[in-house]
Amino acid sequence: MIYLLLPAYNEQEALTLLLPKIHQVMQRHQLAGQIVVVDDGSADGTAEAARAAGAHQVLAHPHNMGLAAGLRTGLGYIASVAASDDVIVIMDADNTHDPDLIPRMLQQIDAGFDVVIASRFRPGARVVGVPPIRQFLSSLGGWVYRLLVPIRGVRDYTCGYRAYRAEVIQKAVQRWGDRFITETGFAAMVDILLKLRLLDHVSMTELPFVLRYDRKPGVSKMRVGANIAASLRLALRRAAGRLD
Repeated sequence: MIYLLLPAYNEQEALTLLLPKIHQVMQRHQLAGQIVVVDDGSADGTAEAARAAGAHQVLAHPHNMGLAAGLRTGLGYIASVAASDDVIVIMDADNTHDPDLIPRMLQQIDAGFDVVIASRFRPGARVVGVPPIRQFLSSLGGWVYRLLVPIRGVRDYTCGYRAYRAEVIQKAVQRWGDRFITETGFAAMVDILLKLRLLDHVSMTELPFVLRYDRKPGVSKMRVGANIAASLRLALRRAAGRLD
């Protein structure tokens, strides 16, 4: 079973575009799965759009709590219902991630990897529609992460498109509980990787992908500077051996 987790905040329009594409990929490759959308206090009908477009489960926050809270809610729910050999795929809900990559991610899980990251920093990857300054900051941040907290097989620490063996997430939830994801905002994606690297025998790999910001309805909700700063502070703490 594959669980597809999409944390969403005011993504009504994007979900009406993305969810049918996910269903098409699942049907084409005969994949059994469930789509879980976490509606993070949206004001635009995100939950209703998700249900109408075929989400199997919609978990709703009473008000906007941020990406980290959406990940905690979604991963906590899936960890409680998934079998250890199931796979959890996390995608951004804004239609910038192409679900056609999912079958290749699953092949890497089947090959023995525990975490598969859609990477912007592998040969063949492309970024479309992202301003050059933001691309530069992302590349600079990736270089700093690799320097301070290297993880074998990982170059892209912040991309939100990943596949996890469910057993690995379940072990992390069991070990850290509510403190599995302690960072706020988009630094939560770095936090997850740095926690998982502390577990025994967790192997990670990456696949190149095309990030399509030109397909994103509306404007980005990411505060780029603040999120990069938060992620780098986290990397410095982890490099110093601190888990707080």
